[in-house]
Amino acid sequence: MWRGSSSAIHSNKALVSVMQEALKWSSVPVDAIQLLEDTSRETAQHMFRLKEYVDVLIPRGGAGLIQSVVENATIPVLETGVGNCHIFIDDSAEKEMAIDIAINAKLQRPSVCNAVETVIIHHQWPYINELLETLHEKGVELRGDNQLAATYPFVREATEEDWATEFLAPILAVKLVETVDEAIEHIERYGTKHSEAIISECKEHVEQFFARVDAAVLYHNASTRFTDGEQFGYGAEIGISTQKLHARGPMGLRAITTTKTLVYGNGQVRT
Repeated sequence: MWRGSSSAIHSNKALVSVMQEALKWSSVPVDAIQLLEDTSRETAQHMFRLKEYVDVLIPRGGAGLIQSVVENATIPVLETGVGNCHIFIDDSAEKEMAIDIAINAKLQRPSVCNAVETVIIHHQWPYINELLETLHEKGVELRGDNQLAATYPFVREATEEDWATEFLAPILAVKLVETVDEAIEHIERYGTKHSEAIISECKEHVEQFFARVDAAVLYHNASTRFTDGEQFGYGAEIGISTQKLHARGPMGLRAITTTKTLVYGNGQVRT
């Protein structure tokens, strides 16, 4: 069952029509895909409680929608959370790799949930100037901590809200830290358990990052933009779950396929 907002009703009608037409070529009944055309909030709230008829809800949209579903539903929910993703550039990070990954993660498609929103930089990394100047030249609005804002005229001082914001735009928060621990603590405070990355050549730091950071997908020397069902080989993506159970990370059809145990016996009884 598909239910969308009033602003997308015509697109949703067209998409459902195409999918129903495709089902005519399969053994699946055409009515297996349904569109709920009533876009009112009252109907949505009612649907959230149809436990007898609906097995699971998968909200796709902004933080407000997801929060509303999680708080009001009596049906199991697969929470596809927002993506306040971070990249930590360690002091051992290779220059070109770190800059390329930061640019890709921010600018390849800024409006999606796996785009990076904050880059945390070890204060002893030698290429801070090059990174920030490159991002600025490419049109990224930089919002930094006190030290960065005081050093670079093109970096405005970040607010507390900036650290927690999923910008979905060419805006990037940047922060200097002295240790891996400090970077992890920042991610623990502001992250949304979506996708987090470390750029480093230090095996110990990578292992520490992977062991302590709680997120659906963790990356070493790679862009957060890979968090995607198709990129992971799962097929068409249903959503990216940021909860721990029962599915986590990019979800394909297998993630929402339940199981049924079949037992054949010839008179066995339990003792």
